Amino acid sequence: MATIVTGGTGFVASNVVRELASSGHEVVSIDIKAPDDMVRRYVEPWASNVTWATADILDPDALERAVDGHDITKIVHAAVYTAIRDDIERDDSRRIVDINVAGTANMLDLARKLGVRRFLYVSSNSVYEGNDFSSPLREDMAVQPVRLYGISKYASELFARRYGELHGFETVSVRLSSPYGPMERVTGHRVVMSMTHHWTGQAVRGETIDAVQGGPWDFTFVLDTAAGIRTVLDAPELRHDVYNLAQGVAIMTGDMVAAIRQAHPSVSVNESPDASAPMLSSSTSGRVADPSRLRDDLGFVAQHDMAAGLKAYIDWRQEYGYTT
Repeated sequence: MATIVTGGTGFVASNVVRELASSGHEVVSIDIKAPDDMVRRYVEPWASNVTWATADILDPDALERAVDGHDITKIVHAAVYTAIRDDIERDDSRRIVDINVAGTANMLDLARKLGVRRFLYVSSNSVYEGNDFSSPLREDMAVQPVRLYGISKYASELFARRYGELHGFETVSVRLSSPYGPMERVTGHRVVMSMTHHWTGQAVRGETIDAVQGGPWDFTFVLDTAAGIRTVLDAPELRHDVYNLAQGVAIMTGDMVAAIRQAHPSVSVNESPDASAPMLSSSTSGRVADPSRLRDDLGFVAQHDMAAGLKAYIDWRQEYGYTT
């Protein structure tokens, strides 16, 4: 029995591949790009559990060829065009919709043909973008996505739910909150890096970090994200079909500064830089998710606070020589 992970050479999905493979899953990674040396190194201890397949999720025939010969019982659909900046959204609108919506439809149809037991859709707290942020965001709130990214994520949640109802397989959507950590890098459909990527890069290069006042953010260390996805994927029974996967802690710039100083004591921080610093206008600012449903249903709690996550991220950067 095997599990498909789409987008498996990208940021979050490569961590999911690693988490599943290290837990004994047979994994078929499907990505439009072959794994680079960094991905292969990251997964190397469990490489015997991973098949790397190259296919476009917009090509149904290629998807079927990619899984031929594998007994697929579960799917984690994480492939996505991460378009969270206005200029990208404006310039590539149709491509965003094609990948994020039509791609999901193709994967759901593949699930139908394969007769899978569970389809996990990797969604985002971007579905809440138009909501009132005065209290933690719960799964039972009416969502109000604003940008094409959040709209496409919520549309895919609805498609997944209805496809499962029609064709007899279980579906669940997991809404991620600002993952950060190992394997975040520029890829074909991820060009906007997170604030933590910028800060840890400056730290390992010995540069002064520019810290503009902002927040709150709900950062989640990506190894916790991957562990949460595995927890939902492997749960014997699910009480709900939507879960927030988040640290659930409001992080302000001052908290980030304190955490990175704890993680990397030699770092230099300028707390009054030019307001054009990267990620100041991050679309994720203000959104803090309530993770209690996942905790109450499945007992999952993220294990890394901000300081621990940043230290692990910086350690990984130094080990891999990744200073970009």
